[in-house]
Amino acid sequence: MIRNLSDIQILRLVENQPMWGYMIKKQVESRFGLKLGHGALYPLLKTIEKKGLVTRESQRQKGRTRLVYMITEKGKQYIETYKEILKEQIEGTDVK
Repeated sequence: MIRNLSDIQILRLVENQPMWGYMIKKQVESRFGLKLGHGALYPLLKTIEKKGLVTRESQRQKGRTRLVYMITEKGKQYIETYKEILKEQIEGTDVK
């Protein structure tokens, strides 16, 4: 479940706007108060990319090449499904 929460938070960030890894790391730290090391972030990004939840694109910005991550339709559906499951669990309708 913790892994899914990390997936969801990253997906929510890139749903709002495409981001590169370092920007995602800084946003997670500032918004959620979680320390996220590069050794955890990049494997996580690779995993959600393999699942088809994000795509990445190489972009040149300020003389640097960055891999910018963007959410896919499948990623948006993943977020919505997760919201519904969470809602059912909170309301207790999944155990009746």
